[in-house]
Amino acid sequence: MYKTKPNFSLLKTKQHFEILDGLRGIAAIAVLIFHFMEIATPDYHDNFIAHSYLAVDFFFCLSGFVIAYAYDNKMDSIGFISFLKLRLIRLHPLVIIGSIIGLLGFLYDPFSDLYKEFSPIQIALMFASSSLLIPYPAVPERYFNLFHLNPPTWSLFWEYIANISYALFLYKFRNKILWCLTGIAALALCYEAYRSNYLGVGWGADNIRGGGIRISYSFLVGMLVYRSNWVIKNRLGFILLGSLLAITFFIPFSEKSIGC
Repeated sequence: MYKTKPNFSLLKTKQHFEILDGLRGIAAIAVLIFHFMEIATPDYHDNFIAHSYLAVDFFFCLSGFVIAYAYDNKMDSIGFISFLKLRLIRLHPLVIIGSIIGLLGFLYDPFSDLYKEFSPIQIALMFASSSLLIPYPAVPERYFNLFHLNPPTWSLFWEYIANISYALFLYKFRNKILWCLTGIAALALCYEAYRSNYLGVGWGADNIRGGGIRISYSFLVGMLVYRSNWVIKNRLGFILLGSLLAITFFIPFSEKSIGC
């Protein structure tokens, strides 16, 4: 039987890793700069931080690690419904707030009257889809984003899919099965890189499949990192890890280097 009330006390016994917060901060800043540069210089060859879209894959991997760390030994006690409640309480308030801000920005944008191209019903559906994280790519002028009013939540949509998958069956799998699934996901990722010639996918109607492939690989790798207890001790700590992460984002864009 699934419990219906979340047991918050179960979540207070795990150590908090401040270094992960720092790495998450570097990745978040990199994504912000990346999207700014997309506007300033649409040609990725001129984007000095052209591989910062990989920060999303880092977030997916980090999510797999943190979820496994927090819940692997508690999932049976917490139960599926309570797990979902805990995740919604943690993540969804900002989704709603972002949707409201996005709606206001869409309706009162001083530089565009794009909203006039859509009926009130369509706009209401945009807001509902954004608030509930149900994909609704309805705006061709904005690249058919899955969530027009709050485009960045496309990655959170995939996070929810991964979290639900974890609570339903992934946490039950032994490492051998996870390794097999990771291998399959890696092959799928290579195929997607070859097919799309670019891994910044998963956010729009024409590349939604790529998001599922990206999080499948990264989330599973994060789980395996935790379960395998891979720890590399060093004195530099955050400085070393932060530098390695940042270097990845600064790799120059090259069409020939994309793929496997």
